[in-house]
Amino acid sequence: MEVFAEYLAQIKAPQHRTRMEKVLEWVGRTFRELEPKIAWNQPMFTDHGTFIIAFSAAAKHLAVSPERAGMEHFTQEIAQAGYGQSEMLFRIPWDKDVDYPLLHRMIAFNRTEKAHCKTFWRSKT
Repeated sequence: MEVFAEYLAQIKAPQHRTRMEKVLEWVGRTFRELEPKIAWNQPMFTDHGTFIIAFSAAAKHLAVSPERAGMEHFTQEIAQAGYGQSEMLFRIPWDKDVDYPLLHRMIAFNRTEKAHCKTFWRSKT
């Protein structure tokens, strides 16, 4: 996924870069209809111009943001996976496995919930 090449090149730790690349490639392969892009200096995927999910690399973890509604809907599953979380993202430690089935459910949820969304972010109303 060439759109992410510059972002990936900035990740200093090779094992972190490889992990991030693997996750991004998995999303791209699994959800081919999503558009990969860089926005707000992070890799993300959109569907018909609306935000679906974003990723970013930090020193100790890979951060995943499925938007607040996704966080609220999956908060228990995120906790059960052993990931730390905030209102807008959850953190997968670099030394912990990625729960791909959970990512799949989150992306599918956002696609379904935002199927008719005409804005980038969900409406606050």
